[in-house]
Amino acid sequence: MSTTADPRPLTGEPVSLDLLNTRWNREGVTQDLLTDTEGLAVWLAANGLDFPADDAVLLHVREARDALRSAVDGTLEEAAARIDAVLAHGRVRLTLTGQGPGEEAEFGDPSWGPAWLAARDYLGLLTTAPDRIRRCAHDTCILHFFDTSRNGTRRWCSMAACGNRAKASRHYARSREA
Repeated sequence: MSTTADPRPLTGEPVSLDLLNTRWNREGVTQDLLTDTEGLAVWLAANGLDFPADDAVLLHVREARDALRSAVDGTLEEAAARIDAVLAHGRVRLTLTGQGPGEEAEFGDPSWGPAWLAARDYLGLLTTAPDRIRRCAHDTCILHFFDTSRNGTRRWCSMAACGNRAKASRHYARSREA
Protein backbone atom coordinates (compact mmCIF):
# COMPACT_ATOMS: atom_id res chain seq x y z
CA MET A 1 0.00 0.00 0.00
CA SER A 2 1.25 3.44 -0.88
CA THR A 3 1.94 6.13 1.69
CA THR A 4 2.35 8.80 -1.01
CA ALA A 5 -0.44 11.39 -1.14
CA ASP A 6 -2.68 11.30 -4.20
CA PRO A 7 -1.81 14.46 -6.21
CA ARG A 8 -4.80 14.34 -8.55
CA PRO A 9 -7.35 17.17 -8.51
CA LEU A 10 -10.34 14.80 -8.88
CA THR A 11 -10.68 11.47 -7.11
CA GLY A 12 -13.56 9.30 -5.97
CA GLU A 13 -15.11 8.69 -9.37
CA PRO A 14 -16.04 5.15 -10.42
CA VAL A 15 -12.87 3.08 -10.97
CA SER A 16 -13.01 3.31 -14.78
CA LEU A 17 -13.23 7.11 -14.77
CA ASP A 18 -10.77 7.35 -11.90
CA LEU A 19 -8.32 5.46 -14.09
CA LEU A 20 -8.84 8.03 -16.86
CA ASN A 21 -8.23 10.76 -14.31
CA THR A 22 -4.70 9.51 -13.69
CA ARG A 23 -3.86 12.08 -16.39
CA TRP A 24 -4.72 15.71 -15.72
CA ASN A 25 -3.56 19.20 -16.64
CA ARG A 26 -1.77 21.47 -14.20
CA GLU A 27 -1.01 24.96 -15.46
CA GLY A 28 -1.10 23.78 -19.08
CA VAL A 29 1.14 20.75 -18.53
CA THR A 30 -0.24 17.21 -18.63
CA GLN A 31 0.55 15.24 -15.48
CA ASP A 32 0.50 11.43 -15.36
CA LEU A 33 0.20 9.45 -12.14
CA LEU A 34 1.04 6.20 -13.92
CA THR A 35 4.62 6.97 -14.91
CA ASP A 36 5.94 4.42 -12.41
CA THR A 37 4.89 1.76 -9.92
CA GLU A 38 4.78 4.30 -7.06
CA GLY A 39 2.01 6.19 -8.85
CA LEU A 40 0.30 2.89 -9.59
CA ALA A 41 0.39 2.09 -5.87
CA VAL A 42 -1.33 5.42 -5.15
CA TRP A 43 -4.08 4.65 -7.69
CA LEU A 44 -4.56 1.08 -6.45
CA ALA A 45 -4.84 2.27 -2.84
CA ALA A 46 -7.25 5.07 -3.76
CA ASN A 47 -9.58 2.49 -5.30
CA GLY A 48 -9.17 -0.21 -2.66
CA LEU A 49 -7.64 -2.62 -5.17
CA ASP A 50 -5.48 -5.24 -3.48
CA PHE A 51 -3.01 -6.00 -6.25
CA PRO A 52 0.78 -5.59 -6.37
CA ALA A 53 2.08 -2.34 -7.83
CA ASP A 54 4.53 -3.97 -10.21
CA ASP A 55 5.60 -3.41 -13.81
CA ALA A 56 3.19 -6.00 -15.28
CA VAL A 57 0.16 -4.46 -13.56
CA LEU A 58 1.33 -0.98 -14.60
CA LEU A 59 1.59 -2.04 -18.25
CA HIS A 60 -1.91 -3.56 -18.24
CA VAL A 61 -3.49 -0.62 -16.40
CA ARG A 62 -2.01 1.81 -18.93
CA GLU A 63 -3.42 -0.34 -21.75
CA ALA A 64 -6.86 -0.27 -20.12
CA ARG A 65 -6.61 3.51 -19.60
CA ASP A 66 -5.83 4.03 -23.30
CA ALA A 67 -8.74 1.77 -24.29
CA LEU A 68 -11.11 3.62 -21.96
CA ARG A 69 -9.92 6.99 -23.26
CA SER A 70 -10.66 5.88 -26.81
CA ALA A 71 -14.17 4.88 -25.69
CA VAL A 72 -15.07 8.09 -23.84
CA ASP A 73 -13.33 10.53 -26.18
CA GLY A 74 -14.07 8.65 -29.41
CA THR A 75 -16.81 6.20 -30.31
CA LEU A 76 -17.74 2.84 -28.87
CA GLU A 77 -17.38 1.31 -32.32
CA GLU A 78 -13.76 2.43 -32.51
CA ALA A 79 -12.96 1.38 -28.93
CA ALA A 80 -14.86 -1.90 -28.65
CA ALA A 81 -12.01 -4.15 -29.76
CA ARG A 82 -9.57 -2.44 -27.37
CA ILE A 83 -11.94 -2.75 -24.40
CA ASP A 84 -12.73 -6.36 -25.34
CA ALA A 85 -9.00 -7.14 -25.46
CA VAL A 86 -8.72 -6.07 -21.81
CA LEU A 87 -11.90 -7.91 -20.82
CA ALA A 88 -10.58 -11.11 -22.42
CA HIS A 89 -8.20 -11.47 -19.45
CA GLY A 90 -10.87 -12.09 -16.85
CA ARG A 91 -14.34 -13.36 -16.23
CA VAL A 92 -17.12 -13.30 -13.68
CA ARG A 93 -17.94 -16.45 -11.75
CA LEU A 94 -21.41 -16.48 -10.22
CA THR A 95 -21.53 -17.58 -6.59
CA LEU A 96 -24.03 -18.18 -3.83
CA THR A 97 -23.11 -16.73 -0.46
CA GLY A 98 -24.82 -16.56 2.92
CA GLN A 99 -26.15 -13.17 1.84
CA GLY A 100 -27.50 -14.46 -1.49
CA PRO A 101 -26.29 -14.47 -5.09
CA GLY A 102 -22.90 -12.96 -5.77
CA GLU A 103 -20.14 -12.61 -8.30
CA GLU A 104 -16.41 -13.18 -8.13
CA ALA A 105 -13.88 -11.93 -10.66
CA GLU A 106 -11.35 -14.46 -11.90
CA PHE A 107 -8.19 -13.78 -13.88
CA GLY A 108 -5.94 -16.18 -15.78
CA ASP A 109 -3.11 -13.76 -15.01
CA PRO A 110 -3.74 -11.70 -11.82
CA SER A 111 -1.65 -8.83 -13.20
CA TRP A 112 -4.64 -8.04 -15.43
CA GLY A 113 -6.97 -7.69 -12.41
CA PRO A 114 -7.04 -3.89 -11.97
CA ALA A 115 -7.22 -3.26 -15.73
CA TRP A 116 -10.05 -5.78 -16.11
CA LEU A 117 -11.97 -4.35 -13.15
CA ALA A 118 -11.76 -0.84 -14.63
CA ALA A 119 -12.98 -2.05 -18.04
CA ARG A 120 -15.82 -4.00 -16.44
CA ASP A 121 -16.79 -0.95 -14.38
CA TYR A 122 -17.04 1.07 -17.58
CA LEU A 123 -19.48 -1.49 -19.00
CA GLY A 124 -21.54 -1.07 -15.84
CA LEU A 125 -21.63 2.71 -16.30
CA LEU A 126 -22.71 2.24 -19.92
CA THR A 127 -25.51 -0.04 -18.73
CA THR A 128 -26.60 2.31 -15.94
CA ALA A 129 -26.50 5.75 -17.57
CA PRO A 130 -24.18 6.27 -20.54
CA ASP A 131 -25.34 9.88 -20.94
CA ARG A 132 -23.95 10.69 -17.48
CA ILE A 133 -20.36 9.82 -18.38
CA ARG A 134 -18.93 13.26 -19.03
CA ARG A 135 -15.77 15.16 -19.75
CA CYS A 136 -15.29 18.42 -17.85
CA ALA A 137 -16.64 21.35 -19.87
CA HIS A 138 -13.59 23.54 -19.21
CA ASP A 139 -11.65 23.75 -22.48
CA THR A 140 -8.25 22.92 -20.94
CA CYS A 141 -9.43 20.20 -18.54
CA ILE A 142 -9.11 16.53 -19.52
CA LEU A 143 -10.84 15.02 -16.46
CA HIS A 144 -13.95 12.83 -16.62
CA PHE A 145 -16.76 12.26 -14.15
CA PHE A 146 -20.00 10.36 -13.70
CA ASP A 147 -22.77 12.92 -13.23
CA THR A 148 -24.74 11.95 -10.15
CA SER A 149 -26.55 15.28 -9.84
CA ARG A 150 -30.31 15.02 -9.48
CA ASN A 151 -31.11 16.76 -12.76
CA GLY A 152 -28.06 15.51 -14.68
CA THR A 153 -26.66 18.91 -15.58
CA ARG A 154 -23.22 18.82 -13.97
CA ARG A 155 -20.67 20.38 -16.33
CA TRP A 156 -17.45 20.67 -14.34
CA CYS A 157 -15.10 18.17 -12.76
CA SER A 158 -15.08 20.56 -9.81
CA MET A 159 -17.09 23.71 -9.29
CA ALA A 160 -14.27 25.04 -7.08
CA ALA A 161 -11.68 24.66 -9.84
CA CYS A 162 -12.92 24.50 -13.42
CA GLY A 163 -16.38 25.92 -12.74
CA ASN A 164 -14.91 28.87 -10.89
CA ARG A 165 -12.36 29.51 -13.67
CA ALA A 166 -15.16 29.59 -16.23
CA LYS A 167 -17.23 31.99 -14.13
CA ALA A 168 -14.22 34.25 -13.56
CA SER A 169 -13.46 34.24 -17.29
CA ARG A 170 -17.04 35.24 -18.15
CA HIS A 171 -16.96 37.98 -15.51
CA TYR A 172 -13.65 39.31 -16.88
CA ALA A 173 -15.04 39.32 -20.43
CA ARG A 174 -18.18 41.23 -19.32
CA SER A 175 -16.15 43.79 -17.38
CA ARG A 176 -13.88 44.42 -20.40
CA GLU A 177 -16.94 45.05 -22.59
CA ALA A 178 -18.36 47.62 -20.14
